[in-house]
Amino acid sequence: MHPTWRCRACGAHWPCQPARLGLLVEYRHDRTALLVYLGGLMAEAGEQLGHATGLHERFLGWARVRGGTMFHVNHEPGAEIHHTDPFAAPTGQRSPVRRLRGRLAAPVTLWTAPGPAGLTVSSTLVAEGEPDRLLGLVDPESDLWAVVEEAGRFAVAPLGPPHRQLADRFAGLFPSPGGLFAIGAWADTPYGPVPADAGGWAGCRLDAAREYGWGLLVEATIEAVDLAEETAPLLHYRGRYRELG
Repeated sequence: MHPTWRCRACGAHWPCQPARLGLLVEYRHDRTALLVYLGGLMAEAGEQLGHATGLHERFLGWARVRGGTMFHVNHEPGAEIHHTDPFAAPTGQRSPVRRLRGRLAAPVTLWTAPGPAGLTVSSTLVAEGEPDRLLGLVDPESDLWAVVEEAGRFAVAPLGPPHRQLADRFAGLFPSPGGLFAIGAWADTPYGPVPADAGGWAGCRLDAAREYGWGLLVEATIEAVDLAEETAPLLHYRGRYRELG
């Protein structure tokens, strides 16, 4: 977000940890081009932020070749390169509100829309009533929102432990050669494709959306529900995927 140079999704100083991971994936074959790109952004940020300190390390220091392989925050057990996240902000610089949000375990869901487009969302809430409603916070600059706004409908599917990589792919944290929907089995619905092995899905009609914090609060009416055999949920807690038990 300009001119504050904060991430619209998480509110941290940009490039935040997910943005750095995404940039490393995008420029994995040309680190020089990445440094040139970040250098231009650093100059622009310097003009807008005035006399801010630490811009060189913030924009360029982390991207220099240091050997090894990049760290992945949602790594599988035994696959980590570092014991801790090398891109994480020091404890004293972390937002207390973001730390509070991290302590609220949230179900991981996949939102999709005709087109297709999709986005991993960990802020989904269902409200029973007449009619039944669904709410969620999404990135207003995501491809998903552009499609949902035009189509007026979308599907929501709860994800399970086997969907860790899928969740990262649709969150922009994992490469998706061939497109987001090129891998895995998908079931077509009038509201958007859903993973064939998901625990079910809900078809929603868009009612309204408004800015809420750095996100977009989406309100919708649930028009259809298709529940498969009950499966264990995938949870997001303190920056990592977790399971019950």
